[in-house]
Amino acid sequence: MAEAFDAIRVFMERGGDVLFLVLIVTFLMWMLIIERLWYFRAVYRQEAGRVIDAWEARKERKSWHAHKVRLAMISEVSLGLKQNVAMIKTLVAICPLVGLLGTVTGMIEVFDVMAVMGSGNARAMAAGVSKATIPTMAGMVAALSGVFMSTYVERKAKRESEKLEDNLTMDH
Repeated sequence: MAEAFDAIRVFMERGGDVLFLVLIVTFLMWMLIIERLWYFRAVYRQEAGRVIDAWEARKERKSWHAHKVRLAMISEVSLGLKQNVAMIKTLVAICPLVGLLGTVTGMIEVFDVMAVMGSGNARAMAAGVSKATIPTMAGMVAALSGVFMSTYVERKAKRESEKLEDNLTMDH
């Protein structure tokens, strides 16, 4: 276990300070994704059951007013389903940009080394190159993991909203 933490520490040191920013953005993104998955599994089921029960308890479901009540119920639940989806997609888009910030800062370090020691010292430039490539790679990996999950969360929210709409029948 200590070896794993040492490997992570070395990786974070080689990636530079920007890698911590990639880590923070990725952590926030995954916390929101996990929250959405929990919401679908636990909270939404209760919410949908409550709305369906309230709709079924109505005596009259054909009038214009009943139709508007139905739309309001669906909209309210749909808002809950779509909560944080836009933020997740934004964080997915930010991940590679933060990684590119690492590229810029790493290359600045390379140019600083070149200015002081000349371009012939590859060993001196290695730290800057490492700080240029590792955050970029980490940002792209984080974005890829988030793309799949944000698409899943978005589709699940749409599907559940449509399913609820189908369950609230207008007959009676």
